[in-house]
This record gives sequence, C-alpha cells and structure tokens, in this order.
Amino acid sequence: MDVVHTAADLRASVSAWRREGARVAFVPTMGNLHAGHLSLVELARKHAHKVVASVFVNPTQFGPNEDFASYPRTLDADRASLAAHDCDVLFAPGVDEIYPFGVSESVRVDVPKISEVLEGELRPGHFTGVATVVTKLFNLVQPDVAVFGQKDYQQLLVVRRMTMDLRLPIDIIAAPTRRESNGLAMSSRNQYLSSGERERAGVIHRVLCAMREQWDAGRSIAAIESDARLVLEAAGSVPDYATIRRAADLSAPGQSDRRGAIALIATRIGRARLIDNLLLDP
Repeated sequence: MDVVHTAADLRASVSAWRREGARVAFVPTMGNLHAGHLSLVELARKHAHKVVASVFVNPTQFGPNEDFASYPRTLDADRASLAAHDCDVLFAPGVDEIYPFGVSESVRVDVPKISEVLEGELRPGHFTGVATVVTKLFNLVQPDVAVFGQKDYQQLLVVRRMTMDLRLPIDIIAAPTRRESNGLAMSSRNQYLSSGERERAGVIHRVLCAMREQWDAGRSIAAIESDARLVLEAAGSVPDYATIRRAADLSAPGQSDRRGAIALIATRIGRARLIDNLLLDP
C-alpha cells in the first residue's frame, strides 16, 4: 500500500490507474479505524479494481465545544490496518493540503434542508463541514464509487444529495452498521466509554429494536418516541433525540403513511455522544 500526503501524489497514483482502465473506489475516514471502517474497505474492494482510503480529521465539521483537539489520531495503526485489508493507497493530508487558504477562508458547500434537522439543528455548521470536505476529497480522488457507513445515516443522505445536486459521476454505496456483541454500533468515540458504560450503551440498539416492534404493532409515533426516551434515561443516558422520520429525507412521517420510515437516536453516555439508527421497514 502506498501512503501519500499531497494532492499531486494522490492524483499521480489515480491517473496511472485510469490509464490502465481501472475502476476506483474511495473510503473517506477520520482515522482511529475499527472493524466498521475496515468493512467499508472490504465492500469498496467488491466494487472496484483499486481502493483509496483517506485519514483526515476535518476541523470544519467540529463545533467550538466539541472534541476536535482530543479526537483520537492513530495514523500508524490505521496504516497497518488498511494495508492488511488490501487498500491500495492511503491519503493522509495535512490541514493545509485540504484548506490551502485556511479554514476560515475556504470555499463552503452547503446542502439545504436535509442538513438543518436533527444533527444539523444540534450541531450548527456540522454538515457544511462534512459536505465541504467530502466535495474536496471527491475532487481529488475522482472515484467511480464511494462507500459510507449507514450508522451516520444523516451524513449518508447529505452526501447522496450533494453528489446528485452537483452531478458528480460517483455511485454512493451504503455499508451496513457493524455492531459490538451487545448491539452497540461501532464508533471511534466508543473508546471514550468505560467498560461499564460500553455495556450500558447496548441499550441504544435495544431501544431501536423496540421502536421497530412498536411501529409494526401500530402504536402512535408520539408514544413510541416518548417510551424510547424514558428507557434511554432509565439506563443512565441523556438523549438528544429518539425519533421516527422518513428514511428518504428525514421529514416527519404521517401516522397513516407508515412506509419508508427510520428510527434514529442520539444520546450521551459518559463522555461519549453516540448515534445509531434502524430502518423500520427495510
């Protein structure tokens, strides 16, 4: 596996593949890789001849009181993991390579409406940062395929909308959420949890499964959401939301139209803010 740090070196690698007629897949990450990330690389390999993964902790998607400074950076371990999973190129740029005029003077990409609810409402500017950095990375890699995890469901929708709106010739593939043995969705932020908190965090997936059972039984949306919050709170977490939305655009579903819905949770346990989701009628 090659490791490159500049746009010029990355483009040289991809251009050489293109001359050979290779199909290219891309997996963007912020590093501190776990089995969930590596499953994205494995899925990317099934859709392309060559795979590029990036490791870049993007400052523009962190709020002023969030964990940008303390976000775990483990590039040496990430390099070894990616090499072991048949990645062809690791792109690990510095901030100046992605934001050559500085973060504050960067071009910004905004995806209206779908970025403004749930995570977007609670973390203003977060999805502008995501859309901006993904657009920049797409422009550098120019992949045929890009793979994103379904755990970050709203991010997946934002990237899909942005890709369609900008008419980028990239197939966006959603990878299933990988889980711990207790159902907890794998996340780099899980390492903020103590062993007791990690076990307790299994309540998130249990609540999502209960929401789906209640949905199938015809309970009202308000009752399902209320019960979900109560169970999360009783388990010692502090929920930001436990909600049911339309999977296509995260708008509120009608009680009579129960097709294409998804349950989403964001809650805090100890130092960690954790998100997860479950399609209610996959």
